[in-house]
Amino acid sequence: MENPVLVEVMRGDRVESAHRGMVAVVDGDGGLVMGLGEIERPVYPRSAVKAMQALPLVENGAAAAYGFGNRELAMACASHSGEPEHVALAGAMAGRAGLTEIDFECGAHWSFFPKVMIEQVRDHNAPNQLFNNCSGKHAGFLCVSCHAGVDHHGYTGYDHFVQQGIRDVMEDLTGSPLGTDVCGYDGCSIPTYAVPLQNIAQGFARMATGVRLGGERAKAAKTLIEACMAEPFYVAGTDRTCTKLMELAPGRIFVKTGAEGVFCGAIPELGLGIALKCEDGADRAASVMIAAVLAKLLKDDADLSAKLAEAARPVLSNWNRMQVGSLRPAGELA
Repeated sequence: MENPVLVEVMRGDRVESAHRGMVAVVDGDGGLVMGLGEIERPVYPRSAVKAMQALPLVENGAAAAYGFGNRELAMACASHSGEPEHVALAGAMAGRAGLTEIDFECGAHWSFFPKVMIEQVRDHNAPNQLFNNCSGKHAGFLCVSCHAGVDHHGYTGYDHFVQQGIRDVMEDLTGSPLGTDVCGYDGCSIPTYAVPLQNIAQGFARMATGVRLGGERAKAAKTLIEACMAEPFYVAGTDRTCTKLMELAPGRIFVKTGAEGVFCGAIPELGLGIALKCEDGADRAASVMIAAVLAKLLKDDADLSAKLAEAARPVLSNWNRMQVGSLRPAGELA
């Protein structure tokens, strides 16, 4: 089966490039609401499933013990831009457990936020691990380990207590067995698991609805989804797709990007979970796809659907700020 073209790149009146992809939308009972492409094919969801990975932080009592509110919980689910607020909060979260930047195991990279990155380079200020876009998630992992009284060293390893807990959660949510045969390693050094796209969407539907989850897990999932929707800046950052889409409909849309063209999300009021992937890994196309899917699912709210449809057609400009083209949904997303 060939995945359909779901995004076209226009230059003038012609299609210059095209992106194929897969989309799965599932309800809480596992029913398929939308299925485009090879949704049964296992994919690495990468950072798009950070909300699932953060569930143990709430479930084991660490979040409550360390006094975490919406911002901290959103950061635990974030792929942030390394803006000052993000860096400060990641450090503060680890500090609640008596730890510092040196205890992180995610590695360091430059800030994704251009202004901060320019300042870092200009001042010869090498970034530390708090600038890593996954530092909020790793702060959460450290807190899970410390609250449980487990040695946090090596917490990124496959057999560590923290990663075992994440596997258990993701198996429960997605219904997919996770082992070494489907395991790869993410950019921040933790295990990532190849799961069929439809099952990933099912996991987010269960998080949004609580269907087929135990009472405490359902409550924890609701807490995390609501925290992200309440603090979208801490999920991503300035001018980021996740933040902008959630800000269009406060408290109604949850979305989270992942590397290599993945996007996941949920619409709690409709009880739906979403998972999609641009086949060639292009983030620009995945951003168009998620906005277009949301516009279709929320068509009964004409104003919101129109705003989402507009977000699915970003303009392309050249260095003289002249509009030279655009991206647009194609096929069944058009």
